Amino acid sequence: MTTDAQSGQTTGDGLRVAIVLPTFNEAENLQEIVAGLQKLDIPGLGFIVVDDGSPDGTGDVADRLAREYDGVFRVIHRSGKLGLGTAYVAGFKEALELGAEFVVQMDADLSHPAEDVPLMLALAEEEADVVIGSRYVPGGGVDPGWSWIRRQISYWGGFGIRLVLGLKIKDTTSGFKVFRRTALEKIGLDRLKLSGYGFQPEVSYRCQQQRLVMAEHPFVFLDRTVGKSKMSLAIILEAFFRLIMLRLFG
Repeated sequence: MTTDAQSGQTTGDGLRVAIVLPTFNEAENLQEIVAGLQKLDIPGLGFIVVDDGSPDGTGDVADRLAREYDGVFRVIHRSGKLGLGTAYVAGFKEALELGAEFVVQMDADLSHPAEDVPLMLALAEEEADVVIGSRYVPGGGVDPGWSWIRRQISYWGGFGIRLVLGLKIKDTTSGFKVFRRTALEKIGLDRLKLSGYGFQPEVSYRCQQQRLVMAEHPFVFLDRTVGKSKMSLAIILEAFFRLIMLRLFG
């Protein structure tokens, strides 16, 4: 793995909230999500972009944003597609090393609304170790353009994962989360085994194992407007097998 970190600030001083954004071919979306978060005036906001060698120039866009940002903005360049889970773990570790109090994970494709981040942070500050952006609690939902079949696959897939892992939360595959730094320290990032579709449920499973307080915040998931989804049925089926192994053997 090849990495190269750059930042608009050389230290983590003043970093309170780190936004971790894994990217692959998100050049057209990255600037918009960063700008949207900046407008919220979140105190001590910083960014960690983990780019897997995007051929569309996402890494170059991230480097430019880092130079322009008046605060902590790190870019981790990796040599190729090494898995979503490993990208998040790399970003989480960087955030902890820089001293972030809260770590936000979200997609760079604009499917997770920036305006919900302050509300989720407030929940993390007041009552929860982990706050999960949830499509399947009252007030949450999915893109109105989703077909009936896609809605059923998403809902029942999540239901199956809850059964397999014994999870109490409703949205098991959400990639929109806020962690207290202590939560990430307790679950042990080096313990995480899954990297693809199964990464999100595994993180929630590890949090539940540690008896962390998990709260779900409703949000409406919107499909990406630029680029193509990286999901497939084969990826989902493989994840189910790996999650069963996780539950059986830890």
